[in-house]
Amino acid sequence: MKKIFILVFFLTYSLSSNAHMAHYNKFNKIEMEILKDGEVIGYNYYFFKRDGDETIVTNQIKFTVKLFGATIFEIEGFGEEKYADNKLISFNSKTLQNDKEKYVDLKFNKQTDEFDIHGSSYKGAASSDNIIGNWWNHQVLQANSQISPISGSIKEQVVTFIGKEKINLYGNTYEVDHFKLTSKDMTIPKDKRLNFDIWFDKKNSLILKVTYSRLGNWEYKVKNFE
Repeated sequence: MKKIFILVFFLTYSLSSNAHMAHYNKFNKIEMEILKDGEVIGYNYYFFKRDGDETIVTNQIKFTVKLFGATIFEIEGFGEEKYADNKLISFNSKTLQNDKEKYVDLKFNKQTDEFDIHGSSYKGAASSDNIIGNWWNHQVLQANSQISPISGSIKEQVVTFIGKEKINLYGNTYEVDHFKLTSKDMTIPKDKRLNFDIWFDKKNSLILKVTYSRLGNWEYKVKNFE
């Protein structure tokens, strides 16, 4: 019975994927706090701008991890996704990670129906079925692989439905679907591996919370959306 439910669940989501960007017409901004071991260390903000059939989503991220007052890990970045008629046509990002520059320059190639990627970790073509792995986008729960918004690397993934739950965020209670997102190849090094718990609010078409463990316990939580 559980397998049948999961199949029906994903069929329902797949049938609605063509209207994907319409789910976000009501949003102008999504604000996420980033926490490590229960302490707020930064933010991840998404802004939505529309012009006819085109939608531009900009992403700002910044966080700092300190140990005994000294900065041991720091990220600051900016990205921009452009969609036309529900299709991703370009993505650009620049990120400074511990003083090391990382980047992605992605364009949709109409002739090949693929993405052309020039990134700090990958250069070449990629299937247009890939999505950018940003947390505003619930299609991350439907895709077989995602493109790193920081470096352009491509990672195959498996998404498993865990169950329906209720969570409380900043005084509000939400009914959500809990998923586990992992790398398809679990033999790759742990620091390169996908291993996330994701809580999705179907009513608002919004990923509300993401957690993972890597040298501590991390949380991305939606504090505000409008």
